[in-house]
Formats: sequence, C-alpha cells, structure tokens
Amino acid sequence: MKRFVGGSLMRGVVNGCNRSGGGICGSRMMSSVAEKKEIGNGVEAKKEEKEKAVVSSYWGISRTNIKRQDGTEWPWNCFMPRDTYEADLSIDFTKHHAPKVFLDKFAYRTVKLLRILSDLYFRRRYGCHAMMLETVAAVPGMVGGMLLHLRSLRKFEQSGGWIKALLEEAENERMHLMTMVELVKPKWYERLLVLTVQGVFFNAFFAVYLLSPKLAHRVVGYLEEEAVHSYTEYLKDINSGAIENVPAPAIAIDYWRLPKDATLKDVITVIRADEAHHRDLNHFAATLSSVSGYPIAPINS
Repeated sequence: MKRFVGGSLMRGVVNGCNRSGGGICGSRMMSSVAEKKEIGNGVEAKKEEKEKAVVSSYWGISRTNIKRQDGTEWPWNCFMPRDTYEADLSIDFTKHHAPKVFLDKFAYRTVKLLRILSDLYFRRRYGCHAMMLETVAAVPGMVGGMLLHLRSLRKFEQSGGWIKALLEEAENERMHLMTMVELVKPKWYERLLVLTVQGVFFNAFFAVYLLSPKLAHRVVGYLEEEAVHSYTEYLKDINSGAIENVPAPAIAIDYWRLPKDATLKDVITVIRADEAHHRDLNHFAATLSSVSGYPIAPINS
C-alpha cells in the first residue's frame, strides 16, 4: 500500500512538471544547462589565452611590446633593435694581406682553389653564390668562439674579448644568410648542397683550428677577401642592369637601419662592408695567433 501511494505521488509530481513546462523542474534543468555552458565557455577562454601566451614567445611568457622608431610593432624574434647598426662604408675594400710565411701561402692557395671551384659552379649567379658563401662564412666565428670559450674555462684565463667578437661575427654572417634567402629563394638541390658543404667545412675547420689557430684565422681572412671581391662583382652587375635592383627585404632594412626605399644595391653594399670588417679582424687574429698560439691578447691592442 505504501509503495502504491509513494509511486502515485511521484507520478503526480512528474506529470505536474510535464504539464507546467516552464515550471520549477524545467527551470531547474535549464539553469543547470546554462551554468554548464558558462563554465565551459570560461574554460575554453582560459585555454585560448594560454595558447596565445605560448605562441607569442618561446617560453610561454608574453613578449614585451617592442616598437620601431616610427611607432610600428617590431616584427622580428631573431634580433632586437639593440642588435641593429649602420655599416661602416668608409672601410678599405681593396686591402690585401700579402702571404709571406708558409702557413700564409698555404691558406692563400687553398682559398684560391676553393674560389675556382665555386666560380665554375655558380659562374655569374651572384645571388646563389652569396647564399652558399654565407653558409660557410658563418661557421668559423662559431667554431673559434666555442673553442676559445672552452679554453678560457679550462685554463681560467680571460679571452681578451675574442669570444664575444667571434660569436658576433658568426651571428652577423647568419643575418647575411637570412637576407640572401629572402632574395634568392633557394631550390631543394641548393639546400642539399648547403647541407653537404656546411657539414664538411665545419668538421674540417674544427680540426684545423685545433691544430693551428693561426692557419684557421688566415684562411678566414682570405675567404673574406674573396667575399669582398664577389660582392664587388655583384654590385657591378646591378649597376650595369644585368641584375634587377629590386627593393630590399624588410629584414635587411631593420637590421642595417636602411631607409624605407632601400634597394638590393644598398643591401649588397652594407654586406660587403661587413665582410671587409671580418677580413681585417681575422687577419689580425692570425697575426696574434702566430705570437701566442691563440688570439688571446686584448682585441683593441
């Protein structure tokens, strides 16, 4: 009997709720659904904010709002405004270190042989030639800086500023490459060639630097002389109209503080100035290395 009465009461309540439609039961169900939707929307919003924070930087920390001088947003992560500069165009582009001792002559002849091989392959395709050159030129500074860093650690000695100088050289050459990639758009087989050349050159230069820092820096000095020559020929073809003087890439305009209407000619001019600076730095390092074994004397001496 009790079961019958209880069942009847329950059926009555349910039927009452069904008849009323918008009654107490319906409103409770609707409110619970709305609450679930609000909670779900809140979770999704927090998830989106978290994803945006992760995308905006490498460590999930929101990037500081960096502006250009004209007030526009700074678009680059690979370098900051403090890393930009104006190239010294007054440097002597014709300077040459005459080889005197055996190591100098060996370095000079080796670089000349490499120049012949690269000229046979690239001929007057200076854009592709420059791209390949920069993949090689960015290696010595990193290798030299790394080995001097390790030497400084194990001998408890200062480097005289050479670690920073060589690593900055490597970074500068890398920015040359990033610029040339924007201009050249290398094909798949050129990328494969870069992988091969870089792998061989890195290991070879590493071994040479361990055996003779003087020889290693002298080789780089002569490589930079050839780079200056290559960019000079590049400029001649631009001036003659053989190569179109296209607008400069945005990355080059920001990195070298070039005017907004800068062209390919302006980019090649500042890159050539950088190469001339690297030429002088490495010949100076080779001269110091012939005295001390490593370029550990102060860099401003």
